[in-house]
Amino acid sequence: MKTIPILAAMLVTLPALADERLVSVQQVIADASLAPAQRDAEILAARRYATFWHTGDARYARAALAADFTDRTLPPGRVQGVPGPIAASSFVRAAIPDLQADLLQLIVAGDRVTVHYRFHGHFTGRWADKQGQGQAIDFIATDIYRIADGKIADNWHIEDNLALMQQLGLVAR
Repeated sequence: MKTIPILAAMLVTLPALADERLVSVQQVIADASLAPAQRDAEILAARRYATFWHTGDARYARAALAADFTDRTLPPGRVQGVPGPIAASSFVRAAIPDLQADLLQLIVAGDRVTVHYRFHGHFTGRWADKQGQGQAIDFIATDIYRIADGKIADNWHIEDNLALMQQLGLVAR
């Protein structure tokens, strides 16, 4: 593996949806043996999905996820497939309307992309029966995507839910 410097200007030249403005990534580490077209398609899918989490705009999720998308670490109560993350984003944004997802790094190897996120915002809405008081929210998450035909087909993810629950005031620190 080698580090490939990716500049925002270069990323804008990747194929994109009309009027698409994707979040930038701070660091990309890519397998040097990957064909550039495959690498770029995988980075594009990951950036589209990150933009969905950053903005809550479901069109980015639909552009990033395969029609038969499978969440391999499906939380209890979440619907499988593309509707699952869209519903999850809506639920979280009801509590944290200014939620942002910073895309810290991507590691691209074969048909896998590992993504390191930092989520942050303010708890001003409601989470279940708890009303926010403007508390700062700041937690990390890591996803592993399997990319097929330029779309995320599978996702394994882990979030720092303990930090999130503590910041929401739902779990003692």
